[in-house]
Amino acid sequence: MHRSEPARPNALRSVLLFLLVSALSGALVAGLALPLAGLAGVTTATAHNTVQFLPQDLEIPPSRQKTVIQASDGSLIATLYQENRTEVPLKAINPIMLKAIVAIEDDRFYEHGALDAKGTLRALLRNQSGSGVSQGGSSITQQYVKLSLVAKAKTPEERAAATADTYERKFAELRYAIAVEQKIPKEEILHRYLNLAFFGGRSYGVEAAARHYFGVPASKLTLPQAALLAGLVKNPVGYDPTDNPKKAKVRRDTVLVRMRDLGMISAKQATAAMKTPVIDTRKVQSVPNGCANSKYPFYCDYVVAKLKDNPVFGKDDEARENYIETAGLTIKTALDPKIQAAAQKSIDQHSKPTDQAVAAITIVEPGTGLVKAMAQSKPYGFKKNQTAYNYNVEKSYPGGFGGFQNGSTMKAFTIAAAIQKGVPLNFRITSPQTLDLSGREFKTCKGTASDPHYVPKNSTKTVADPSMIEAARASTNTYFLQLSEQVGLCPIATLAAKMGMRDAQSETPLLQVPSMTLGSAGLITPMMLSSAYATFAARGTFCNPQVITAVASVRGKSIATPGRSCKPVMTQQVADGVNYVLHQVMEPGGTGGKLKFGRSDLAGKTGTTDENHSVWFAGYSSKLAAASVVADATPPYNNLIRQIFNGKQLHDASGSGTAGPIWETAMRGALAGMATSKFVQPDDKTIRGNVKDLPSVKGMTPEEATAKLVALGFKVTVADDLVKSDAVSGTVAYTSPRTEDGALPGATITLWLSDGSDAPPPTPPTPPVTPGIPPIPPHGPGVPPTKPTKPACPPWDPKFPNCGGR
Repeated sequence: MHRSEPARPNALRSVLLFLLVSALSGALVAGLALPLAGLAGVTTATAHNTVQFLPQDLEIPPSRQKTVIQASDGSLIATLYQENRTEVPLKAINPIMLKAIVAIEDDRFYEHGALDAKGTLRALLRNQSGSGVSQGGSSITQQYVKLSLVAKAKTPEERAAATADTYERKFAELRYAIAVEQKIPKEEILHRYLNLAFFGGRSYGVEAAARHYFGVPASKLTLPQAALLAGLVKNPVGYDPTDNPKKAKVRRDTVLVRMRDLGMISAKQATAAMKTPVIDTRKVQSVPNGCANSKYPFYCDYVVAKLKDNPVFGKDDEARENYIETAGLTIKTALDPKIQAAAQKSIDQHSKPTDQAVAAITIVEPGTGLVKAMAQSKPYGFKKNQTAYNYNVEKSYPGGFGGFQNGSTMKAFTIAAAIQKGVPLNFRITSPQTLDLSGREFKTCKGTASDPHYVPKNSTKTVADPSMIEAARASTNTYFLQLSEQVGLCPIATLAAKMGMRDAQSETPLLQVPSMTLGSAGLITPMMLSSAYATFAARGTFCNPQVITAVASVRGKSIATPGRSCKPVMTQQVADGVNYVLHQVMEPGGTGGKLKFGRSDLAGKTGTTDENHSVWFAGYSSKLAAASVVADATPPYNNLIRQIFNGKQLHDASGSGTAGPIWETAMRGALAGMATSKFVQPDDKTIRGNVKDLPSVKGMTPEEATAKLVALGFKVTVADDLVKSDAVSGTVAYTSPRTEDGALPGATITLWLSDGSDAPPPTPPTPPVTPGIPPIPPHGPGVPPTKPTKPACPPWDPKFPNCGGR
């Protein structure tokens, strides 16, 4: 037969039964409870059922403490908390505070056990005449138990039960208090209570309260200050000195009088304390909560997002967030206030929050991945000209905008892949202003890619057949498209992926498309691009961006978190070659030439997208790397030209002229005071490359030249346009790459055919000689002959190696 659960006892019986239980536990003297128990007429069975509901031991959870996020120099970035509390040891609390709290809350604390018999009995008898618990009488131990139960509550229902205005809750607290007194010394109970109690002003614990109201630690509290804090415990809101200074003074003075009457202080001390101002509002210190109140809100938000990614802090986002906000952690970050200030100053100098376009920049340290700064033009907020979007990071993080197309900054990865494959730095490719690549197949990691209608053009002018260095300086699109065709898209994509490049919206690999080298393979963030370029500065070592450098528990113990993650992704020699090429971009005449400053070697690359939706400049020294972007961040994403930027309408938008100045000013300030640094010069092998000899096919027909080159393992294509040449019309004028530069094994060789415009006139036929009749001398009859001359011939040609005596 099913046994029904015993009914819970009514309130009066519970009072009597609890007093009996307390007496048996040694909390009350026997003579106090027995007469009341006799009045109740309680049976043994009823007493047994009631006692079943009374707990035995109190599991005390760690108190909620604030977590602090610090910059690299230890300065405060933000405070995160559910309760603003900093626990301190007993020795860090001025003894006068202990006296004040005992005087006003439980003056017999050191004399009674868990229960103050006189106070509790008086409260119970008075409350019995009412309809609830209205009269106090709780000891400090009981109050500590109540605070612990509230702190332990995880749900609204548990919190409601912990604060319910019922006798049942009071009885449970009393039983818990008995257990606490049996296990914990009085001084420790008082210590824990002072660290747990709420003092108003969002301050939990005496340390936070002392700093909030008076700007001092608990160890430095004076008598009137301690009396004020002790008085707050009863009604933290009603006696808050910042809101109700008169009521707060009355309450403080009540505490002082009580301390005087108990002999804790002298009458003279009490009188002097009462004459002091209740509070100096100039010293009140608020503790802002959360990243929104930080000086660096976007950096802070990203740090918190990375913390929530770490399973060491909990099984899911909710558990991790709760732990982070209550565990009292100290989180050290990579943010450098000096470099951050330089970045933000540059943003403020070159853009405005009211602009249509947005600007952003990230600065990282090569060789470590430490994210030193992150700044943007729109401040944090939800009002007009504010935003909660972080334009520096990927979309997978809360608030991350998710990047922009990065334009020609992508050419750096093509350069690296080419050098890695052995292409020399002086490798020349004929690069017309417009190049028809329609249908041309570019080799990918899984096959080929092509665009049926693709006719790209250059946005800048350059020489007809630039070298890699010249093409980088002028950002020649048609050169790098042909170079990426020869190198293959797979090596470029593979290297970029190893350097942290991926689509910032989808977290997927960059697309391997013919226009990849022009930055149309995905959306990129300043953090990604600066970290990737830092790889070149670190001579081939890529480091994952790192914003968190250390996490310590409330007791100072290190907590394992993802640390520095660096690995070489290219040889030092390849990186040296990239640095050499990109360094030339910042020399006079290069697209970044106007951004050069100081004595340190600098390297960089501009980036402009089709229709100018975004413009970039990414560059570095060996000390720092940065990527800046100016973009339209509002759908449907329009051309930057004619948009308002830095308070004026843009008439031109470019990587060098729009995003470049942000980079230059920020890096100038960030590098100030750092030692001069130089890049390592590339070795001869890197400069010369590892190409295969390319035979001369000038003057050959396209069919002859093709057969010869294919036999050597090359692929061949014929350019559509004819070029001026001294070769016979329709024959090969030159190849791209040039004969003297050689070509990669298996590369595609473009044959440029001559229009014959510079070819010499054909030699007239020699008239036949009639036997017996001497030929008429060329100088005419009767004219003495001159010195014989060599016959005229066209310039040197492989078909006529000895023509003209060569």
